[in-house]
Amino acid sequence: MRNGGVSFWWQQVGLPSPTDRLSGDVRCDVAIVGGGLTGLWTAYYLHLADPGLDIRVVEAQFAGFGASGRNGGWLSSELAGSARAYAAAAGEDGVDRLRAALRASVDEVIGVAAREGIEADIVRSGVLMVARSAAQARRLRGELDAAGVAERIRVAGAVSGHVDPACARVHPAKLVAGVARAVRRRGVRIHEDTRVVAVEPGAVITERGTLRAPVVLRCLEGFTAGLAGHRRDWLPMNSAMVVTEPLSAAQWADIGWDGAELLGDEAHAYCYAQRTADGRIALGGRGVPYRFGSRTDVDGRTQDATVASLRSTLTTLFPSLAGVRLDHAWCGVLGVPRDWSASVSFDAATGLGHAGGYVGSGLTATSLAARTLRDLVLGHDTDLTALPWTHHRVRRWEPEPLRWLGVHALYRLYRAADRREDAGLPRTSRIARVADRVAGR
Repeated sequence: MRNGGVSFWWQQVGLPSPTDRLSGDVRCDVAIVGGGLTGLWTAYYLHLADPGLDIRVVEAQFAGFGASGRNGGWLSSELAGSARAYAAAAGEDGVDRLRAALRASVDEVIGVAAREGIEADIVRSGVLMVARSAAQARRLRGELDAAGVAERIRVAGAVSGHVDPACARVHPAKLVAGVARAVRRRGVRIHEDTRVVAVEPGAVITERGTLRAPVVLRCLEGFTAGLAGHRRDWLPMNSAMVVTEPLSAAQWADIGWDGAELLGDEAHAYCYAQRTADGRIALGGRGVPYRFGSRTDVDGRTQDATVASLRSTLTTLFPSLAGVRLDHAWCGVLGVPRDWSASVSFDAATGLGHAGGYVGSGLTATSLAARTLRDLVLGHDTDLTALPWTHHRVRRWEPEPLRWLGVHALYRLYRAADRREDAGLPRTSRIARVADRVAGR
């Protein structure tokens, strides 16, 4: 089994070589820091709105190196944050508008992919969420009983389920690579292998020179903590994935996973999975959730204990796959604000803006955030700029060692809550409620 390096997704399509490195001091109209989907979509939509803009993206590795090319491939309408946090700023109507905008963004991403010729194994298949205990079932409130779940996918121990049709399977690396190509075709330059060391009004300071622009947009998601002055803004949360060998027709028939539905569960330490276009199961979940000092993973390698935990999750869901080979394991980081809620912001006075903090629900949210950021930069008052995540402010994370202690305690509590619920507790464990208060959710 290969562990680390690039994700399985990039291994399939081929690792890109960084190109167009920044050389010396340069001026442009808009400088975007971060070559993931947030930065690429922002460049795409800004150029569509104003083709005369000189837009440049600066990326430390290559476009799509981070979460955009490592995720579970859920093009989902899931709310990127806490409904309670958004409602506090904009009421329930604001939350409903954000949910509707995210649902529409699934169609937007699929539509752009079709128009731009991006082949990313996209299938609008929906997502099946399952409950495997009474407590999970109370939280899920699904419309499917155990028999209804089994008709779609035979998940061991499933007692109920819910299908959200507003979701699509996607190959993450193919999507982000396609968006990068579309951006480059429009004349936007992506300066790869160009590490940013500081951002200030009017300037992006890199190891290869300074990019000066009246508009500077920070789109670093889980890597935000590595930027000078931003270590405590968003916590880089680790998530890990494994992918199986291709399953045989008999194995697929045994587990009853005939379609391309995405699969998740209602556990506190939840898992997420997809059936890949080449007939594998790609499954993810939390491993070591956080590294001291907001450090990020080392070249995508994940711990042996995490791989073993994910294998256990796989075989718990599908006992007949106990002997299946795992071909690849990897990890990445996602950005988590202190209230677990994403934000999009731009200050016209300083020219500084940002978008991110999607808490693991960014594959769709990046498109919506980019279009919101576009409108803010261009000074347009639109329905998007009125969404509750616009200019959403939240306090910073605690200093170390409180940050490390708190996050690791949080996930110990969630896992303990799962164990109690799996043992028969009929309602959500009080331990999980304590963990939610610690998390600030």
